[in-house]
Amino acid sequence: MYVIEDKGGAIALMLASLLFLGTWPAVLTLLERRGRLPQHTYLDYSLTNLLAAVLIALTFGQLGDSKRGMPNFFTQLSQDNWPSVLFAMAGGVVLSVGNLSTQYAWAYVGLSVTEVISSSMVVVIGTTLNYFLDNRINRAEILFPGVACFLVAVILGSAVHASNAADNEKKLSGSTNANKLGTSGTVEPSKQVLDKDAPKDLENGASGAKQVDRAEAGTAEYLIELEERRSIKVFGSNTFIGLGIVFFAGVCFSLFSPAFNLATNDQWHTLKDGVPHLVVYTAFFYFSISCFVIGVGLNILFLYRPMAGVPRSSFGAYLRDWNGRQWALLAGLLCGFGNGFQFMGGQAAGYAAADAVQALPLVSTFWGVLLFGEYRKSSRKTYVLLGFMLFMFVAAVAVLMASSGHRSTE
Repeated sequence: MYVIEDKGGAIALMLASLLFLGTWPAVLTLLERRGRLPQHTYLDYSLTNLLAAVLIALTFGQLGDSKRGMPNFFTQLSQDNWPSVLFAMAGGVVLSVGNLSTQYAWAYVGLSVTEVISSSMVVVIGTTLNYFLDNRINRAEILFPGVACFLVAVILGSAVHASNAADNEKKLSGSTNANKLGTSGTVEPSKQVLDKDAPKDLENGASGAKQVDRAEAGTAEYLIELEERRSIKVFGSNTFIGLGIVFFAGVCFSLFSPAFNLATNDQWHTLKDGVPHLVVYTAFFYFSISCFVIGVGLNILFLYRPMAGVPRSSFGAYLRDWNGRQWALLAGLLCGFGNGFQFMGGQAAGYAAADAVQALPLVSTFWGVLLFGEYRKSSRKTYVLLGFMLFMFVAAVAVLMASSGHRSTE
């Protein structure tokens, strides 16, 4: 079994996790903006997310001989370690619910703000819990100033969203195409969009194939076309709905890492005497199984009883929907390996320090600007707030990394 035993290796895994966890939300957002139903996307994502956990368990968790007190993956499957297994599975449940919530939040408040607020809440709540669960192996005088920086980032993230929403309203009010917005808050049909991105028959998976020019990013026409094309309709909704979803997701994300910490280190002494702690690979396997079951179960339900104005679909329509499936499968792999690397680094250097991967909004903001034109043609106020938000975020992550400790394997 492969074990990370030095701080340098742990930090390298955290950086890889940061890249993966910051990229997969951008991939799912891209599909939603192209009109693919979130239920279809999340079902595909769930398959490869579980596959990543299985691959990690069968490779890192099974290579070489067992170490003292750290059995290989297959050995642990037959041991009486169910209290720890349940903690791991509970972590998977809250992560799955949080991921599902953010999939809708991205449509309401944008990729950048969603990731900043939810990630900052993870650090404020989850890192504090992990610090005490890890018996204070991280340096508190460095760790908690970093947590404070993340808290400031939460406030700035909300301000960025409010300012950007006001910018968009101003653009729409001055647009000659504003009459396309119906009184119900939805967009009336228009021929100025990509017809292939608007599903015409969800049951049969049929859609048009006519392609026309798209408006420039950041303009009112772009916002209108995006609303017509995307699968989750947000025009006319209360601006606090999106933030409410984000904060709910943040609470869920704050709990999955402490639950995983309890699963691998048994701080509450729930295991019988002589039973080894779950190794990180076995815990991640059970964690991902519960994440898979919840994600698939809820999204099959949402096929027939959709939320947030998403069209109704069916399992048959999902099976026939190959538009963008490869990207959804890629997103699942990125998230699975990202979470696995985070836990591997956390087991070596402390889960509180591993929460530094919550720098993922830095990656997500890059993709949001590059791929989706977020904040294009926004006001100076929005740019200033965005700059301060990202600055506080970088400072917080740097401080959090500096607090890394070393977990004794004795």
